[in-house]
Amino acid sequence: MRRASLGVLAAVILLASSAQAADNAAGKEKAEICAGCHGDNGISQTENIPSLAGQLDQYIQWQLVFFRAGARKNEQMQPIVEQLSNEDIRNLGAYFASLTPFKGGKDDNPDLSEKGKQAAAGRRCASCHGDSFAGTKAVARIAGQREEYLVRALHDYKSGVRSGGAQAAMADVAYPLSDEEITALAHYLSHL
Repeated sequence: MRRASLGVLAAVILLASSAQAADNAAGKEKAEICAGCHGDNGISQTENIPSLAGQLDQYIQWQLVFFRAGARKNEQMQPIVEQLSNEDIRNLGAYFASLTPFKGGKDDNPDLSEKGKQAAAGRRCASCHGDSFAGTKAVARIAGQREEYLVRALHDYKSGVRSGGAQAAMADVAYPLSDEEITALAHYLSHL
């Protein structure tokens, strides 16, 4: 717990000092290790692995700090993020934010998307993620994200398994969602 608290403090310092210019070229070089899971140019081709292209700079930075501090856990991420400096994190955030995000593919189930759109409106998703679901500041871009990843993330928030940033707000949103609503919401968002 103490390590996680220190990690969050480090995140505050990191973000406060982000006035330093990030180096996209250094971020691109550091991101080579990320491509194995998150895909070339940050577009994931791997099930349950999120795309990072077009994700907001602050969001990427916060999540990397949460992983590094142990506040957010993932067996594959831990050994990688332990090696990242604050400068690496700033550069990675800037690099992934500069990439063109995946534009949702052809919607093969418009009726399911309509149900997802209604769920998004009912849970007020746009109030944090923005009207286009492209995220804001340290809030994730969810438009065009991998569908199965969104399903898993919503289930993890609902069950309390996911930690590290926005946990309380997302748990409050996800808890009342039925499995059908989660499926519809993920389908809708992934095709935006």
